[in-house]
Amino acid sequence: MNIQRVENMAGGKGHVIIKHILGDKEMHGNCRMYAEVTLEPGCSLGYHEHHGESETYYILSGQGNYDDDGRIRPVKAGDVTFTPDGHGHGLTNSGNEDLVFMALIIMD
Repeated sequence: MNIQRVENMAGGKGHVIIKHILGDKEMHGNCRMYAEVTLEPGCSLGYHEHHGESETYYILSGQGNYDDDGRIRPVKAGDVTFTPDGHGHGLTNSGNEDLVFMALIIMD
């Protein structure tokens, strides 16, 4: 499993830890990412748009504020978000524990 630590991802604060579950070979060109992502307290994934792909988050633990095309809403364990092609999103850990979620990017 490939693990990355990315600083200021998409202009966010702090860092993001990405555990890639599948690599390019296993995704057969259909997905760009299938990974477990961790945002530690005070960290965020900056707002960014998707073009030619969609992204789904499944929140495993923690809590945060999800930016859905400029509309902020709280998320917690068990919540699912979906960002279709041509739209944008971001996520901030608003709690005192790690915010952990699965990220799936499917290419159109």
